[in-house]
Amino acid sequence: MLDRHVGLCLLCHSGPFPEEQFQGDLAPSLAGVGRRLSAGQIRLRIVDSSRVNPQTLMPAYFKADPPARVAPAYRGKTVLSAQQIEDVVAYLATLK
Repeated sequence: MLDRHVGLCLLCHSGPFPEEQFQGDLAPSLAGVGRRLSAGQIRLRIVDSSRVNPQTLMPAYFKADPPARVAPAYRGKTVLSAQQIEDVVAYLATLK
């Protein structure tokens, strides 16, 4: 979640992470997300946010058919594994 080399969440989102510098402001804050959304709602937004908001800028982190402008080495692969998705969901659900 906070690893800037994997999911890049903080590129767009901010949250209750005072130790993290340069948090984004393009997307909603993650502060209180566990109070606002259920684990299932959080998961859906991470897996493929366009199912909630077709105009979203957020990439689908668990969708194997990405847009056409993806390097051949990454086609057919997801950004995060199923376990990584579940780890992020579990962490975000604690942010009450």
